[in-house]
Amino acid sequence: MNKKILQLTVPNIITNITVPLLGMVDMAIVGHLSLNHIAAITIGTSIFNLIYWNFGFLRMGTSGFAAQAYGARNLAEAVRVFVRAMSIALLIALLLIVFQRPISSLALYVIPCDGSVYHLALTYFFIRIWAAPATLGLYALKGWFIGMQNSKTPMWIAIFINLLNIVFSLLFVLYWDMDIAGVAWGTVIAQYGGLIVGMAIAYKYYGKLFRRYLDIKSSLNIAEMKKFFHINADIFLRTFCLAVVFTFITSASSSISKEILAIDALLLQFFTLFSYIMDGFAYAGESLVGRYIGAKDKMLLHKAVKYLFRWGFALCLVFTVLYAVGGEMFLYFFTDQRDIIEMSKPYMKWVLLMPVCGFAAFLWDGIYVGTTASKQMRNAMFVATAAFFAIYYLSRYLIQNNVFDDSIYLRNNCLWVAFLAYLLLRGVMQWIYSERAIYKQVE
Repeated sequence: MNKKILQLTVPNIITNITVPLLGMVDMAIVGHLSLNHIAAITIGTSIFNLIYWNFGFLRMGTSGFAAQAYGARNLAEAVRVFVRAMSIALLIALLLIVFQRPISSLALYVIPCDGSVYHLALTYFFIRIWAAPATLGLYALKGWFIGMQNSKTPMWIAIFINLLNIVFSLLFVLYWDMDIAGVAWGTVIAQYGGLIVGMAIAYKYYGKLFRRYLDIKSSLNIAEMKKFFHINADIFLRTFCLAVVFTFITSASSSISKEILAIDALLLQFFTLFSYIMDGFAYAGESLVGRYIGAKDKMLLHKAVKYLFRWGFALCLVFTVLYAVGGEMFLYFFTDQRDIIEMSKPYMKWVLLMPVCGFAAFLWDGIYVGTTASKQMRNAMFVATAAFFAIYYLSRYLIQNNVFDDSIYLRNNCLWVAFLAYLLLRGVMQWIYSERAIYKQVE
C-alpha cells in the first residue's frame, strides 16, 4: 500500500509544490517593488481565490466520479465525466468574464484598501480574469487525470505552467517595466499554455478511449447532470466557506493596518506550502479511496486510510521542525523589507501550529472526495467555519469591552487563534462522520 500511495503522491506533491509557485513567484516579484505592491497582489490573489475556490468542485467532484468509474471499470462513464466537467468549466468561465466588473466591485468592497493599492489590485484583476477559461478547464482536466490514477500528467502540466509564468512575469516586469500588469499577463499566458498542453496529452494517451466512448448527448443527460450537480453543490458550499474564511482573514488584516496585511500575507505562505504538499497525499487518497469504493473492496479501503494517516503524521512533524529552524530564512525569500520581517517574528509561533492543527483536515478531504461523501464534508466545514467566526468575534468583543488591553498585536493574534481552531475542527468533525460517511459504503 505504501508503494501505491507514493506512486500517486510523489507526482502530486511535485504538482502541488509548483501550484503555489504561481502565487509565490508573483509575491516574490512584487515584494521587491513596494509595500503597496505586496498589498495589491495579496488582495488580487484573494479575489481570485474567492472566485476559483468556489468552483473547486470542478476538480474535486471530477476526481471522485472518475475514480469510482475507473474502479468499476466503467470507461464509458469516465469519458462522460470528462465531458460534463469541461462543459461546466467553460460555461462558468464565460459567466465570470461577462460579469467581471460587478465581481471586482463587490470583491473590493469586501476587502478595504487605500487608493493606490486599489488601483494596482484592479489592474491585476482585469487582466488575470481573462485566464478564467484556462484556469477552470485545468481544474476539470486535473481532477479527471487524478481520478484515472494518473498523477504524473498533472505534474508535468504544472511544471510547464510555472516555467511559463516565471519566464513571462520576469520578462514583463523586469525587462519591459510593465509593473503589476506584467505579473498578471504572465499568469494568463501560463494558464492557457498549460491547458493546451494538457488537452494534447489527454488526446495522446486517451484518444482511443474518447473515440470509442465519446457521446456528447449522453454525457449531458439531464438526470446525470442533476446527480453531478447534487454532489458538487455540497462541495461548492464547502469550498465557499473555505474561500470566505481566507478572504475574511485578508479583510480583517487589512482593517488593522497595511503592515499587518503584508505580515499575514507572508505568514500564510507557510500554510500554502504545507497545504499543497499535504494535498499531494489527499489527492492520492481521492484516487485510491474512489477506486476501492468503486470496486467494493472494504479491506483495501481501510488499509489505504490507515497508511495515509501514517504519512500525514510524519509530514506534520517534519514541517513543524522545518518551520521552527528555517522560518525566518523563508520570509527573506518573499521580501527584502526588514521592517516587515521583524514585525512578523512575534507571530511565528502560530506558523509552528499550522501543521499540527491542519494535517488531518487535508487527508480527510481527499478521502471524502474519493467516496463522494459530499454532505458530511460540507457539514464538517459548516461547523469549523462557524467556530472560526465565533472565536474571532468573541475575542474582539472582549477586547472592545476592556477585558483585554486593545493592541494591534492582540487583535491579530485573535485572528490567528480563530484560524487554527478552524483547521483543527475540520479534521475532528470529519473523523466523527467517517464511519457513516465512508466505511458503510462498502458494507
